[in-house]
Amino acid sequence: MAQTLTVTRGAAVTAQTEVPSLWSRPRLVALIYTLFTIVALLIFNRHATDYVGPDNDDIMRLVEVRDLLGGQGWFDMMQYRLGLDGGTLMHWSRFIDLPIASLIAFFRLFLAPESAEAAALTVWPLMLVLPLMVFMGLAGRRIAGVEGMHFSLILTTLFVLTSRRFMPGSIDHDNVQLGLVALSVAMLADESYRPRNFAIAAIALAIALGIGAETTPFVAVACMAVAGLWAWDGEIFAPAARAFALTLTIAVSAAFFALVPPHLYSAVTCDNLSLGFYSITSVGGAGLLLSALFASRLSRPWRLVVLAANGAAVFATTLVIAPQCLRNPLADLDPMLVQLWLNKVTEAQSIFALTQHQPETLGAFYFTGLLAILLCVFRMLRGERARLHAVLLALVAVNWVIALVQVRGAEFSNLLAIPPLAILLAELRRISAADTRNVRAAVVYVVVTLLSVPAVWAVGGALAKNGITNSFAANADETGDCASREAFAPIAGLAPGVVSAPSNMGSPLLRFTPHRTLSGPYHRDPDGMLTELHIGLAEPKEAEAFLRGAHVTLLAFCPGDPQVQEVSELKPEGLYAQLGKGHVPAYLEPIPAAAKSDVRFFRFKPLD
Repeated sequence: MAQTLTVTRGAAVTAQTEVPSLWSRPRLVALIYTLFTIVALLIFNRHATDYVGPDNDDIMRLVEVRDLLGGQGWFDMMQYRLGLDGGTLMHWSRFIDLPIASLIAFFRLFLAPESAEAAALTVWPLMLVLPLMVFMGLAGRRIAGVEGMHFSLILTTLFVLTSRRFMPGSIDHDNVQLGLVALSVAMLADESYRPRNFAIAAIALAIALGIGAETTPFVAVACMAVAGLWAWDGEIFAPAARAFALTLTIAVSAAFFALVPPHLYSAVTCDNLSLGFYSITSVGGAGLLLSALFASRLSRPWRLVVLAANGAAVFATTLVIAPQCLRNPLADLDPMLVQLWLNKVTEAQSIFALTQHQPETLGAFYFTGLLAILLCVFRMLRGERARLHAVLLALVAVNWVIALVQVRGAEFSNLLAIPPLAILLAELRRISAADTRNVRAAVVYVVVTLLSVPAVWAVGGALAKNGITNSFAANADETGDCASREAFAPIAGLAPGVVSAPSNMGSPLLRFTPHRTLSGPYHRDPDGMLTELHIGLAEPKEAEAFLRGAHVTLLAFCPGDPQVQEVSELKPEGLYAQLGKGHVPAYLEPIPAAAKSDVRFFRFKPLD
């Protein structure tokens, strides 16, 4: 009987432990959170009227993918229908075009072309939720156990649900970059210094560099963090340092030769992977590899000297090969483009601009990252897992500083803030659960949990605004329909020509029509953008010369477009202002407008 009871109790204990063990398995738990998140995203998106995301970059990415599927070469990154004669050399990556194109080709096997696009553009961003969850769950598990894993996944779920990057139709590269950043953090958070994890981190960083320059500061700081760990720990960290350095050098080389056409091997550009970033990364990787091979047994002061020498070599390489990459790649933009375009791009706003125009958004963009930074500093000062928190501090801080200059960095700093906050929340939960009568501990736990969610700050900011009409919502009502398929229907069937239209209409024009457009919201097309602005600002007689010189055949005018409105206010005698008043010059022949559309099209017929 006793034996039976023992077995029964053992079975009961096993049964009791099976449930928590189920929730401690990272991949399974990440899958559950992913399924919940995907269902929620689909519900949120159920009223969408278009299968492409609302961002111009989503539309332009689709245009680029269509060109690839249509036979444009892998190394040919020209957008021939954007800008002045000859087109515009884009700085985007085929690493993103390829999987999207593959999905479209797959769905074309059993769906009509447009339906295949819709299916692919729905599936692609939702597919990316799973790896993000796996990586963030793994990071939380490694640094704070099972509780940390769940807190990391909960915060990541809220992050995804409040971000546009994973909604169906969002095919710009930011969602992939977020996943690669999460993978890097999960691997670098390995406090046992397993070489394999650091090699995986190196691959993720190289791919991120190949996809876009936005993560270049993150990649640089991650590399410096690994080098700093080697300098501090020496032989203990040497195998991980060697694996990281060798893999990074090989991976970034593979990315360079996979993406850069041979005739551009010697070109240096600072907005994508080119000789500049390739040489800097390779020199840094080679320096760390040699240091880990031959200097790991030196004393810590001498290793720091070697580290400084490596840093000097990287800096010298930068000065010799890519000195222009030490400054903002947009610094050379024409002042007119800065005033009429760049300063109006929401994600390019600085904290000072937000403080002036949208102070209610500051909490959502900055506080969570700041909380994580302060927490990491506090842990380091107390000597609590100082190495781990030093790495996390560096990775959060670099993106938070970027966000001070351009708010687009806040998305990355908010994601990277999750691991250190997961540690804190796991600790606070244990303290609160250990003493259920301690009201103070419970309140602190709840308050810190809420403060760790950027969406809470967003809601608080909206409430603090006290019902004042959101300027963006107002603009949406005023702008009307300037970029839909129906708006472009009057010119979609015309023979391919050249359209002069505001930059925000550029990507939709390429998507819905066969024409070339002068202007799109991309810094690689400054001449086309300036030409379009000069056309809108010039008095009608002068505008004719600009239209003739750019070989324009069609002019698109949408009075609700923000750029058109600003140009009209800036120059009341200009062409846009005159068209807004109904004064159409003789060289513009109106084309019948589409029903329920604010866009008016004109044929340009030069006066002889």
